[in-house]
Amino acid sequence: MRWGNVGLRVDPTYRQRRFGAELRRLRERARLSSTEAAALLGMRQPQLSSVEAGKTGLSVERVQQLARAEGVSSQTFVQALIDLGQQSGKGWWSDYRAVLSSAHLDLAELEDGARSVVTYEPMFVPGILQTRDYAEVIHRAGYRPMGDEGRAAAVRFRVRRGGLVTGERPPSLHAVVHEAALCMSLGEPKVMRDQLLYLIELARLPHVTIQILPSDGPIPFGTGFVLLTPQVRELGTVVVSHIEKSLYLDDAEALSRYRDWFATLAGSALPAVDPDAAPSARGAKGSLGLLQRILYPLL
Repeated sequence: MRWGNVGLRVDPTYRQRRFGAELRRLRERARLSSTEAAALLGMRQPQLSSVEAGKTGLSVERVQQLARAEGVSSQTFVQALIDLGQQSGKGWWSDYRAVLSSAHLDLAELEDGARSVVTYEPMFVPGILQTRDYAEVIHRAGYRPMGDEGRAAAVRFRVRRGGLVTGERPPSLHAVVHEAALCMSLGEPKVMRDQLLYLIELARLPHVTIQILPSDGPIPFGTGFVLLTPQVRELGTVVVSHIEKSLYLDDAEALSRYRDWFATLAGSALPAVDPDAAPSARGAKGSLGLLQRILYPLL
């Protein structure tokens, strides 16, 4: 490959940037400057900087060499890092590359590679659990203006994301949803009714756990987030919702902090929705009971 600006990615994906960031962490833990590491790998310093910025890849041999310099003992981690850099980045989401932002595509790619997804939503049903009608209402009445084509594509995209939950190799999914998110009819009572019924049906799946955080509980709304964990836990990512641009966090401290925060939320939420439990075992104060009370006026 020729170097300089030729052949470098102009707009790397999150996966590509993450691969570069992990290599930079390896280098820093090995106490190597970028110049020293480049010399070790038989590269020039600007080349390594481009790799760490996600603008280009790195050969398997050089990844392994850098891992040895850092003293990485887990071959599972090294192989996962190699896979991260070798992936094509292509999937069903690639069909939307021309019409949706990179944030949409990055999230779908992360979900596709996740073994575990945990999410907290204070104001909306989590996107991966939304019905088509609910997604249409959200996008029609959302704060971001969208043309008809973009809105239709965004709805189709969200429904495709939801197919991961019911597909052949779904991740484990644990969602904590604030009661407030389920009480808004959005001007469409039937849409909300069908959405709540769909949540109950999804809760029948063995890999899906849904809990409701009650409005009279000890925790305020907070900010929505999703924690996606692939086969190697250290390569997880937290996506924090924001009105302007979602925040992607992947350092060890942030991952630990959000895992602890989700554990607190789950511990404060009502017992999980379990439609198949005997009525006597459901308890009066459970997520299913609260869902049913919200549903009653909509039936």
